[in-house]
Amino acid sequence: MNSEEREAFERLLKLAQSDTGQAGRAADFVLAWWNADSLGGFDLPDLFGVDMAIGVDRATVFTYLAGRQDAVYPEEYRSQTEAIIQQWRPGARAKSHSAAQAG
Repeated sequence: MNSEEREAFERLLKLAQSDTGQAGRAADFVLAWWNADSLGGFDLPDLFGVDMAIGVDRATVFTYLAGRQDAVYPEEYRSQTEAIIQQWRPGARAKSHSAAQAG
């Protein structure tokens, strides 16, 4: 990730760890990247309910992912993602998609 993409994702992580009205939507987006099979996806219409800056951050991360030829996962943000899982999906396991594929 370049600095703009990294900063956008870090803002989403921070938001997802908060208790604001938009935090759950940010968490859904982050967790869908981490492992949508076990943590759930996100609804595109959720974009209607977030501030423009949050929508732009999501679009920045989405564009980053669309530009990859191979799947990439935010492994360097494992601790933050696990905290989000504990907050929003307390019964789920904190396994990333790449780790799930490895066995």
